[in-house]
Amino acid sequence: MELRQYFLLFWKWAWLIALAVIIAASASYYASKSATPLYSTKTTLMVGRGTDDPNPEFYELNTSRFLANTYIELVKREPVLQGAIDSLGLDMNWWGLAGRVSAKKVPDTQLMEISVIDNDPYRAKVLSDAIANQLIIQSPADPSDIDQEQVLFSQNQILDLQNRIEDGQAELDQISNELSAASSARQIDNLQNKKALLESKISDWQDTYAQLLLVIQGGDINTLRIVEEAAVPTHPFSPKVLTNVLTASAIAAVLAIAGAVLIEYLDDSIKSPEEVKQIADLPTLGGITRIEGNNYDDKLVTAHTPLLPISEAFRVLRTNIQFSFVDNPPKSISITSPGPSEGKSIILANLAVAIAQSGQKVILVDTDLRRPVLHKIFGLPNRHGLSEIVINPESNIKDFIQDTSIDGLQILTSGSLPPNPAELLDSNSMKSIIQETESYADIILFDSPPTLVVADAAIIGSKVDGVIILCDMGRTRSKDLKRTVEELHRGRANVVGVVLNRVSIKASGYYYNYYYYYHYYYGEKEDARSSRGRSKRNGKELLPSFITRVFNKSSDDKQDVKFNEEKI
Repeated sequence: MELRQYFLLFWKWAWLIALAVIIAASASYYASKSATPLYSTKTTLMVGRGTDDPNPEFYELNTSRFLANTYIELVKREPVLQGAIDSLGLDMNWWGLAGRVSAKKVPDTQLMEISVIDNDPYRAKVLSDAIANQLIIQSPADPSDIDQEQVLFSQNQILDLQNRIEDGQAELDQISNELSAASSARQIDNLQNKKALLESKISDWQDTYAQLLLVIQGGDINTLRIVEEAAVPTHPFSPKVLTNVLTASAIAAVLAIAGAVLIEYLDDSIKSPEEVKQIADLPTLGGITRIEGNNYDDKLVTAHTPLLPISEAFRVLRTNIQFSFVDNPPKSISITSPGPSEGKSIILANLAVAIAQSGQKVILVDTDLRRPVLHKIFGLPNRHGLSEIVINPESNIKDFIQDTSIDGLQILTSGSLPPNPAELLDSNSMKSIIQETESYADIILFDSPPTLVVADAAIIGSKVDGVIILCDMGRTRSKDLKRTVEELHRGRANVVGVVLNRVSIKASGYYYNYYYYYHYYYGEKEDARSSRGRSKRNGKELLPSFITRVFNKSSDDKQDVKFNEEKI
């Protein structure tokens, strides 16, 4: 698929994408504004005393990190949460608070954070600090758990040990001086033994001193203390209106695009001339927009409103058909479609009028002996017609051909409906009728039944110079078009090309759009602004004066146009 096709696909479904984004954004905005604002704050604690020791041991730091994981799990337990609630005197359940409390460890540190979410910023702050305090109280590091008498005894022992260590260090210095001045071997040996003994005592005193300090401080590794109390949050963290709206819009856009792609993928109907070329290897002879009207007479636009853009589209189709037979002008052409109700009879009637308006003699033959329509379009009787001629070969064809209100256009209606249409159309009499009818007009146009419904279209297609397939854009399926071409080729029909019916005016890539926009925006629209109350004559709306002047000016060259078309 080319980039242009992707753009056209996006443009086609832009309304769905925009609608989905608007709905999602509006719903998200309303929900976000209606939601209760929530505030979040956190208290930071230190596990262990690694920062207090200038030379911390690795195992102590590592142990503190493992302990942090344990304290994180304790944060959401009943003893800690219920203790915090009781300390603040709040009326709430601990399990309700547990859903709004979380804890995590700061990576690669001894720090842990306790976070609390609440719709009251002040309550969030006091709850966060209270939970942290309860965690400290219920840990082994709680100062209240230490016996005061034991602390007093340890303090006295520390003072005594401190004096001993200082005296020992002084005595050790004196021994070192004596050792440097000693001359005999025996004296040196005694001093060295005395020094070693004193060093061992000093080391024991230092170990005891450190242990007594741990008693006073409550331990060195398994300790907790608050390093940063919770702050009162000033802005709610939820709902994030802008983020929610953008996220909802993005998700809606993606889903809408995915839905559009899925619809296009599942929709195998014909939507462009490129698909016709790719599927059937046939050219697109023209495209006709939807013909509005309540009855058949209203839909004969080339006869009643020949200056409208849709009428010009039929003239373009007429010219393209002539170019398709530039070396050998056709005498007979049939039009068919893959399925019923695709508009082939209306298209054929307007094409016949367009050809007749160029000065050629045209005969329309209704070979749809099952559901004939042409006589209704032109308001003619259908008591006798083609079926009577086939059954009675001696009949004079001219007696059955009816004139229309269009100069140069005649019709041979279907006549009575026979029980065996296919056999009649495949008879030798039908072949003779076609040959004789060709002598009465410049071109014969046959309205055939749908190809995939009955075999009539393939039979007629094998007897005429060319066959045109009509596809209802957005309705005719690709596989049906392919089967139609195969059926016609199997019957040795000369398939000329495809005509697209009910083409959207906004569809890009069609040559007739330029004509439409030229007339609509620069002709009809401008005239509508200047004169909205246009008069009507004989039941038909007068066309804008601007377009009328253009075509009146070109009417002087009508003979030249006719000559050129006949030459083509």
